[in-house]
Amino acid sequence: MSQARSNLEVLPKSLQFIIAMGFLALALFPLTDQAFYSQMIARMMILAIFAMSLDLLQGVTGLVSLGHAAYFGFAGYVLAFITPDSGPISLWWSMPVAVFASALLALVIGFFVVRTHGIYFIMVTMAFSQMIFYLFFDNKILGGSDGIYINFKPDAHFFDLENKTVFYYFVFVCMLSSYFLLRRILWSPFGRTLSGIRINEHRMGAVGYNTFAYKLSAFTLAGACAGLAGFLWGAQSGYVNPELMGFHMSAHVIMMLILGGMGNFAGAILGAFSFELLLHFLKDLPTVGRFEMGKHWQLWMGLVIVLIVVFAPRGLLGWMQKKEKNP
Repeated sequence: MSQARSNLEVLPKSLQFIIAMGFLALALFPLTDQAFYSQMIARMMILAIFAMSLDLLQGVTGLVSLGHAAYFGFAGYVLAFITPDSGPISLWWSMPVAVFASALLALVIGFFVVRTHGIYFIMVTMAFSQMIFYLFFDNKILGGSDGIYINFKPDAHFFDLENKTVFYYFVFVCMLSSYFLLRRILWSPFGRTLSGIRINEHRMGAVGYNTFAYKLSAFTLAGACAGLAGFLWGAQSGYVNPELMGFHMSAHVIMMLILGGMGNFAGAILGAFSFELLLHFLKDLPTVGRFEMGKHWQLWMGLVIVLIVVFAPRGLLGWMQKKEKNP
């Protein structure tokens, strides 16, 4: 366990201060009265929750999933199915139902998936995700390829979530709560065991840990956290479609972790914001001659990811840590 414990690095105080200032800036941003950018940042915070959920699985436990978007999109669909066509729906039962549904789906899939290792784990997660994607894509009863519109009118009793500023702060609280809860889990005996499994699963099993149960618990918890993000996404956009469960969405969240860094959740948040900002920048690139640079944003995004992997393999946060230690 000492090796697993040594893997849990404490961020330098300067980086902790930067993270705290970042959270403070997010808390104060609505005061600028920039409605469009507030909604864009709310979307980034939702994706940050999604990225943190995968970080628990990939960065902490060492399980690389190419199908994590299944739980994200599934929660959005659950919200769509339980929301009435007219009239309000209670936030305090619709959100737990959507999160629980994603956790249950992750538990069922994880029961089979976590028995595999390495490339087989990666391929099986992708296979399950694609099965769910095509189940919704090809089934008109489930909305088909067109998706489903959500007439979400949340009844929260104490505040009005239809107010975009209130919704922004609700998402902010969800992101902040997810971050501190996952950080707490990371430093708990459970989290240290997950880190130990990532480093040497055979050794952890040899000393008496039920690695299957620990991995299944992490898989289920990651699915629940992704479900929270999916619920918030559906609530904000008012629309869900099968693409939310598809391979591209799963690949995007992996790229967020590559950009920001894995293993401490702050990198996941940084990666989600960096990915979305970079995406908007690349899509707005000008046309040079006959070459529409913005139309081929995937090319430039791939180049950025390659450069990050080569020159900052631990992501932007890891690069900042390295600079802090070796200025």
